[in-house]
Amino acid sequence: MNHQSALDTYKRDAIENAPPLKLVRMLYQGAIRFLDRAMACEPKNPRSPFVDSVARADAIVCELRVSLDKEHAPDVAANLEQLYLFCESEMQRAMNHRDASTLPAVRKVLSQLLDAWNQIELRESGKA
Repeated sequence: MNHQSALDTYKRDAIENAPPLKLVRMLYQGAIRFLDRAMACEPKNPRSPFVDSVARADAIVCELRVSLDKEHAPDVAANLEQLYLFCESEMQRAMNHRDASTLPAVRKVLSQLLDAWNQIELRESGKA
């Protein structure tokens, strides 16, 4: 097994065996990372990875939205769904117009949600 194959196997196992809370945090981190990449691009340049980066962030947020457990905590799920729909709408606008101006607001929402999930993890681990 070569080095890259071993690294890929390690990453896959780390994701597949991660607890749900960690997976949610990883998804937020990934979406934020893709947004940062998009905001570092020139959106109007057709060779720029702008649209691809926004699309990847959008796919993550969409996955978070469709994975909501609306029976467990209906009010929380409804609020999260509205935030995710806002983010998705703003990212679609950014891709359609090749304009990054809406992305900082999306990043802020996702960062605040990530902070909240981090606090939940700290509380569950007894560190807060």
